[in-house]
Amino acid sequence: MRLSPVTRLRLGARALLRQVTDPYRRYRNAGVIHAIRVATSILASIALTTGIDLPHGEWASITVLVVIGGLQHLGNIRKKAAERALGTLIGASGGLLLILVQSTFHVPGLTYLLMAVGCGVGGYYAIGKAGYVALLGAITLVIVAGHGDAAISDGLWRTADVLIGIVIALVFSFALPLYATYSWRYKLADGLRDCARLYSRIVGGHAVGDDEHRQILARQGTMLVQLRGLMPSVAKEIDVPGVELESIQSTLRSIVGALEMLTALHLATDDAGTRTRIVDALRGEDRKIREALIGIARALKYGTVARLRAPKASRPIDVSAFDAPIELERYIWLHAELRDQIDALRAKLAELATHWNI
Repeated sequence: MRLSPVTRLRLGARALLRQVTDPYRRYRNAGVIHAIRVATSILASIALTTGIDLPHGEWASITVLVVIGGLQHLGNIRKKAAERALGTLIGASGGLLLILVQSTFHVPGLTYLLMAVGCGVGGYYAIGKAGYVALLGAITLVIVAGHGDAAISDGLWRTADVLIGIVIALVFSFALPLYATYSWRYKLADGLRDCARLYSRIVGGHAVGDDEHRQILARQGTMLVQLRGLMPSVAKEIDVPGVELESIQSTLRSIVGALEMLTALHLATDDAGTRTRIVDALRGEDRKIREALIGIARALKYGTVARLRAPKASRPIDVSAFDAPIELERYIWLHAELRDQIDALRAKLAELATHWNI
């Protein structure tokens, strides 16, 4: 059946819109979306300053890049865009003051000294908590004042350009925002899938020293570091206390740690009969653990919160029934600990689902 041109156009528009509205697609194309946002904001600044014939309009475009060029997630845009805007305003005010000093006293040495002092103060605070504000304040001071020999009218025009650039940057910062929560969710989902792969290799008798096993363990370490870096922005975006996200991070770290210890043990025993009995006894639990890890990963990726429902309670494994050596007793104990940690992670994510499922 051939589709009419109107139908094809409608389907094409819907597919294009899905690229923008679907959270996972926005996460996968975050770099492209941010690049388009920055490019569009630059075009807006050029069109505005050129359209009203504003002198030194290039400073508006520079300010746009300074304010949002390196900001991607909404969680850090809220704070850092405001900090950068504040620093730019402080620097512009200082630059105008330097121009007034030079035009009043005509002593270049005094102007240079004051500029050096201003930049020194900016450098002092730039290595502290107010680093963005201080550094951009010093940069903008030099932009507006030059070396103190700029005309007051030029300083005022440059200040106006900076203010226009700030407004444009803030407007475009909130256009098609890229949530850190998306990155946190999908990286966590990928990490849990890797946990399931790692667990399958351990209980399936695969070699635990091969390249694939080491690569999975390396990805787990990288994943934990990346998730921690996203947590402050995620907390702001979904209005959840940082301690709640820290609890999830701690539980995930315990799961990875349990898997690493299971890797080290790996049911090493010369008693094939004992090993077989333990594997058979844990077979049902093995399946539940893999299903739980994959289920949580799918809930995070697709937003299907129903997958986070608590499973039916299972009977604990009686270690004494196997008369196993200490290494195998530790294996069984770690197996139970892993199951408990996965259940704890599921419960924490279910409790916060209304926040992160955006």
